[in-house]
Amino acid sequence: MTPAIDLAKQHGIAHRIHAYTHDPTCTAYGDEAASQLGVEADRVFKTLVVDLGDRKLAVAVLPVSCKLSLKLVARAAGARKAAMADKTVAERATGYVLGGISPLGQKKALPTVIDISARDYASIFVSAGRRGLEIELAADDLRQLTGARFAKLSQID
Repeated sequence: MTPAIDLAKQHGIAHRIHAYTHDPTCTAYGDEAASQLGVEADRVFKTLVVDLGDRKLAVAVLPVSCKLSLKLVARAAGARKAAMADKTVAERATGYVLGGISPLGQKKALPTVIDISARDYASIFVSAGRRGLEIELAADDLRQLTGARFAKLSQID
């Protein structure tokens, strides 16, 4: 079990765990999860930690098929600007390793924003706290567990 799975269980949230064998040479973690699980990439959500300045961090949860708009996440988080957080800072704050960062059960609860597209699906997939492990749950349940808000986060390429 991971803190993410434990949190869902503690709150009685309906969820399913999906495991696959992670290829250690793969760094496109979300794409790998979608491919290995046979799920469309729009339903698999990545968890990105952003730096809002003044030593403040936030979490953006968006489809692996999309690119994060730093401008949109800053606005949604009530900040002037945002940048991707340093890998070490993200791992230290969440308690998870890159590629396995879950929006659930983080060591330090960070403000979280979920891309509005999550509401288009009955369930979405997010990391369960380890590479090769995903948790499937309803977007509204994810919002409830993280205290998140929904907002548009993805930019069009």
